[in-house]
Amino acid sequence: MSTPAESLHDAFEDAFAGLRQARQAFTPTLGMRETGVVTQVATGIAHVRGLPGAGYDELLLFPGDMFGLAFNLDEDEIGVVLLGDHARLQAGAEVRRTGRVMDIAVGDGLLGRVIDPLGRPLDGRAPLAAGKRLPIERPAPPIMDRAPVSVPLQSGLKVVDALIPIGRGQRELIVGDRQTGKTSIAIDTILNQRGENVLCVYCAIGQRAAAVARVVANLREHGAMEYTVVVVAEGDDPPGLVYIAPYAATSIAEHFMEAGRDVLIVYDDLTQHARAYRELSLLLRRPPGREAFPGDIFYIHSRLLERATHLGAERGHGSLTALPIIETEAQDISAYIPTNLISITDGQIYLSPSLFELGVLPAIDVGKSVSRVGSEAQRASYRAVTGDLKLAYAQFEELENFARFGTRLDEDTRRIIDHGERIRACLKQPELAPVSVPAQMAILLALSHKLFDPVPLAQMAQAERAVHMAAANIPASLCARFETGDKLTEADRDVIIEIARQALASWCSTEKTTPVPGEAGPAATAAGR
Repeated sequence: MSTPAESLHDAFEDAFAGLRQARQAFTPTLGMRETGVVTQVATGIAHVRGLPGAGYDELLLFPGDMFGLAFNLDEDEIGVVLLGDHARLQAGAEVRRTGRVMDIAVGDGLLGRVIDPLGRPLDGRAPLAAGKRLPIERPAPPIMDRAPVSVPLQSGLKVVDALIPIGRGQRELIVGDRQTGKTSIAIDTILNQRGENVLCVYCAIGQRAAAVARVVANLREHGAMEYTVVVVAEGDDPPGLVYIAPYAATSIAEHFMEAGRDVLIVYDDLTQHARAYRELSLLLRRPPGREAFPGDIFYIHSRLLERATHLGAERGHGSLTALPIIETEAQDISAYIPTNLISITDGQIYLSPSLFELGVLPAIDVGKSVSRVGSEAQRASYRAVTGDLKLAYAQFEELENFARFGTRLDEDTRRIIDHGERIRACLKQPELAPVSVPAQMAILLALSHKLFDPVPLAQMAQAERAVHMAAANIPASLCARFETGDKLTEADRDVIIEIARQALASWCSTEKTTPVPGEAGPAATAAGR
C-alpha cells in the first residue's frame, strides 16, 4: 500500500509526462500576418496605414472584434468604413487583414428570424445555425441566364393587381412623400404571399426601432414570419451597417432564388441608404456632385437592383422580385435619387399626398404610376377586364377637374364621372387586408359591367364588401382557372357577374335601369338640340 507522499509523487510524474509529450508533439509554424495602425477615427470611419496588400471591400479586424470594410485605397493610407461603434476605437490601435470580403449566413434557418446586417440575431433567440455563407457583394446574373418576366406576383391590392401589375423578377419602385403609406403597400404584398410559395425578405434601412417593431409585430400577427426574413439596420446604428444592409439582405434572398424558389425583397427605404452612403463618402472626402451626393450613387443602387431577376430553366427558374421604397420631398420626383431609381427600375408606384388627405387609401396616383412589364405578367383573366377600367378611370380623372369649376354637365359626362367615382371607391382598401384573386375578379367584373353604378356613393363600402363575400360562391373549378393563363369564357364571366348582381340586388332599384354606354339620356338629347 502506497503512502500519501508516493501517490502525490506519481500524480506529478503523470502530469509532467503529459506536458513532455505535448511539448514534443508541438511543431511551431511561421505565418505572415499583415498588420496596420489606426491613424485617425471619425464618425463611422477610420484611416489606417500599413496594409499595402489590402484589397477593395476587404474585411479588416479591429480590436474588440470590430470589423471594417476597406473603402478608399489611397497611396499612403486606407479609408475604412466601420461596422461598429467608432467610440470603441482610438488612434494607434492595431488593424489586421482577414483576407476575405464581408459575407453573411444564408439558408432556411433564417426564416422567421430578425437579424442585423452582420447576421447577429435581434429577436432574443439562439444564434443562427447556417451551414453556408455568401458574400454580400455579388455580380448580377448574366443576361443569358435570365428569362422573361411572365408570372404575376399578386400584391392583394386591387389597384396594383388590376392597373399596375407586378411580375416575379420585376423591380417596381414605391415612391412618395413621407407618411403616405409606402411601407403599408410592401407589407400587404408580403402578407399576400402566404400560401403562394413565395419567400420574403424585409430589409429595414435606417428606420426607427419602433417602426420596425410594429412591422415585425404585424408580420407575426398575420402568420407571415414563417416565410419571411427581417434584416434590420436601425437609424442609430453606425452608417456602415446601414450601408451594407441591403446588400446582405439581397445575398440572403439570392440563396433562395438560386435554389429555384420565388423570392420577394423589400428595401425600406433606399433614401436612408443613399444618405448613409453620402455621409461615409463625404467623411472619406469623395467629391460631391449634384445635391452633395457622390457621383457613384447611381452605381451602388444599380448594382444592387440588377441582382433582382427571373432566372432561366438552366438556373432553376427561381426569381427575385424587388420592391425598393424611396421618399420624396414635396412631391418632387425629379430630385436626384428618385430619378436615379426610376431609371433603374421597371416601373414605379407613386403615392399622392393629395389622395392620402382625401382618404383614398392606398393613395396610389394611377396616372403617374406605371409598370413597364405591364400586362405581360398579368393573368389573362385580368387583362380582359382592366383595359376598360383604365380608360374609364382616366376619362373620369380628366373630367373631374372640369367638374370642380361648377360647369353644367350633360348626361354622358355625369355618367362617366359617377362611374369613375365608383371605380375609385372600389379601389380603396384598408391596411393589412389583402384581397384574394376570386374576390378581385368579382369586384372588377362588377365594375366593368357597371353593376355598382346604381349604388349610392355613401354605401359603396358595404356594397363592395357584399360582392367580396359573395365571391366565396364562385365554383372551385372556375377559381382554379384564375391561376392559369387561360382566358375566361363568356360563360365564366356570366357566372361571376350573376353572383355579383345577386350580391348587389338590394342596392339596385327595379325601376332604375343602367344606361347603355353610347346612348344619350334625355338631358343629353335636349342639350344636343
